[in-house]
Amino acid sequence: MWALGFQQSRYSYESDAKLRQIASRLRADRIPADVLYLDIDYQTKNRPFTVDTDAFPDFAKLLSDMKAQQFHTVLITDLHIANLPNADYAPYDEGIQGDHFLKNPDGTIYTGIVWPGPAVFPDFTHQPSREWWGTLYKNFYALGAAGFWNDMNEPAVFQTPTKTIPLDVRGRIEEPGFEPRIATQREVHNVFGMENSRATFEGLLKLNPNQRPFVLTRATYAGGQRYSATWTGDNHSTWNHLRLSIPMLLNLGLSGFAIAGDDIGGFGGSPPMDLLTKWIEVGAFNPIFRDHTEKGSNPQEPWVGGPVHEAIRRKFIEERYRLLPYIYTLAEENSRNGMPLMRPLFLEFPNVDLDPGNEFMWGPGLLVAPAMFQEEPQNYSARMPSGEWYDYWTGKEITRRAPGGDPVITGAAKSPPAVMEVNIKPALAELPVFVRGGSIIPLQPLVQSTGEKPKGPLELRVYPGPNCNGSIYQDDGISFAYKQGEFLRQAFSCEVAEGEVRLKFSAREGSWAPWWKETEVVLYGWQSATANVTFGGKPVSGSRYDQARGVLRIRIPERAGGGELRVKSK
Repeated sequence: MWALGFQQSRYSYESDAKLRQIASRLRADRIPADVLYLDIDYQTKNRPFTVDTDAFPDFAKLLSDMKAQQFHTVLITDLHIANLPNADYAPYDEGIQGDHFLKNPDGTIYTGIVWPGPAVFPDFTHQPSREWWGTLYKNFYALGAAGFWNDMNEPAVFQTPTKTIPLDVRGRIEEPGFEPRIATQREVHNVFGMENSRATFEGLLKLNPNQRPFVLTRATYAGGQRYSATWTGDNHSTWNHLRLSIPMLLNLGLSGFAIAGDDIGGFGGSPPMDLLTKWIEVGAFNPIFRDHTEKGSNPQEPWVGGPVHEAIRRKFIEERYRLLPYIYTLAEENSRNGMPLMRPLFLEFPNVDLDPGNEFMWGPGLLVAPAMFQEEPQNYSARMPSGEWYDYWTGKEITRRAPGGDPVITGAAKSPPAVMEVNIKPALAELPVFVRGGSIIPLQPLVQSTGEKPKGPLELRVYPGPNCNGSIYQDDGISFAYKQGEFLRQAFSCEVAEGEVRLKFSAREGSWAPWWKETEVVLYGWQSATANVTFGGKPVSGSRYDQARGVLRIRIPERAGGGELRVKSK
């Protein structure tokens, strides 16, 4: 679950003191966050699986202190191993002893120049070599590292024409179901990065069998989502790369990689403050939400640029955390059927002819509509299938009044209109988000990390419309206990008939106890100042009505067996 929170990174936080400063500022400014990254500068001379004890004098205490502040520290572990014979460098010595490195055609060990200088490369299509690689994480796991980042794993090599290992370099295929044989990079190059993340994932599982591993990989292949999350690589701090991030992430989701993100703000260069702000707004609705930038660029944390920008960015990060019950439910669905969290509109509306520009669906219920050209101030139109929609931020039905103007309906004159357009007046502090009528969206009280137990009721936002339904899934967020039934799953549905709304709660599935004791139902589109409310046939008092927004709030006790809430105007 923590991987769905806000992640802060850069190349590099180069000392113990710097990482502590970043962590303390996030907590002091009350910017919710879960993950901090250490790039290659935490290592001794960029050598994987080492720690620079001058810059990080007590690494175990640092990781422990980060955990105490409810941060999960992710360490980069590139796959190139420094070529250091007779230097007491265990990854090299063990690799040589176990014959785990790729070889030249003449049988000598291949060496290429990467971050640590001359380096050798594990043979990841060789099962025994993958198993050995997994053992290298034992010390870092013991010290308290939460996850690992497999970068440079195409594999990148600096001083070659192709910037990768020559195609005649040899490894071995040794897998159940495959005939053991020699294979060159010409054959296996495209799966090499995936096999690296697979080795990491499987190794972490052996080291801690009841903890879900977190692995982030740069290079991968079809099916690699079984082992890792990914991101779109070294992008740049430009409006165009923010624009491109959306179709790239949508394509990754359709290709199986639903847990993916991009470098928020851009990796290369330094973003203008407006660009960073808009990128964080959009990133709040991306599966992986990571702010990352290169060495030598300007600071890129959420507070840079002053209090106005920080307040806007905090608002969207906070909304991400309020939506975590919805997001985690989407992630669990993805684990079962592959449905991406971030979806192109045609996946939800295959029969509607849409040209949605940069719009996308966040799950089945939310439509996010950034401008195609967010750097330009002119008005634009959000396009969506005609029907019942609500403004996510205000709760108002946009089929009655759109933000910035009435909707313009387009379509054939003699048939129901298929598409409607909503006029948008862009503003720095705003990102248009619309809720599909018929959606039931669970939210939680604000927390500063996923490790903090929410205090208060579960909020269940009900947006009446066709096929009205929703669900929530919860578990402990880290272990495999859900496989033994330690989870919570509950479905919701609603009907509107003759001025009455009927909201049905199915009986909860699973043995996991919820953190909430009450549920606050937030009913949108309600037009009566008074209401008769019953739950399970018993009267419910204390409902609150917001006439300006057309919202009725009803608080009911949590009930494992479910029940029916009925709301009728007096």
